[in-house]
Amino acid sequence: MSAAFARPFGFARLASAVLALFLCLSFNAAAGEKFDSQPLTIVTKDGKSHTFTVELAVTPRQREQGLMNRREMADDHGMLFAFGETRQVYMWMKNTYIPLDMLFIGKDGKIRTIRQNAEPLSEAIIDSGGPIDYVLELNGGTAKRLGIRAGNRVRNELMDSLRKGQ
Repeated sequence: MSAAFARPFGFARLASAVLALFLCLSFNAAAGEKFDSQPLTIVTKDGKSHTFTVELAVTPRQREQGLMNRREMADDHGMLFAFGETRQVYMWMKNTYIPLDMLFIGKDGKIRTIRQNAEPLSEAIIDSGGPIDYVLELNGGTAKRLGIRAGNRVRNELMDSLRKGQ
């Protein structure tokens, strides 16, 4: 009698383990987009340069994930969203725990609009205010602290290559 129960119990245990492994791997794949990084420089109107290391969000899945679920980001880091076209952009802070400055940038590399200190976890829509090609997210307060304003220029290898390719 015990042998009859051992076989189904063993199969059920194995099936549960395989299902758990599958769910774990599926969750990690969905939650863990990989991002390449590049240097990015913002040049202010008074000639000061501020350099950051930015992760590149270029695919739809990378743009969807963005900085969600992160609890911190180094002061000299950020994320650059590239949309592959000029258009109005709407962002939000759902599942984003870090207050962010969002810099909306045109194809020419000029900052068009800055939305400062976006509220963490908010689902309020943050509008680019017009057609843009890129969004740069930095830690909240960075733009004010460094004197970054609309009209400043952003330089980056990805932006340069996309501008030349169009």
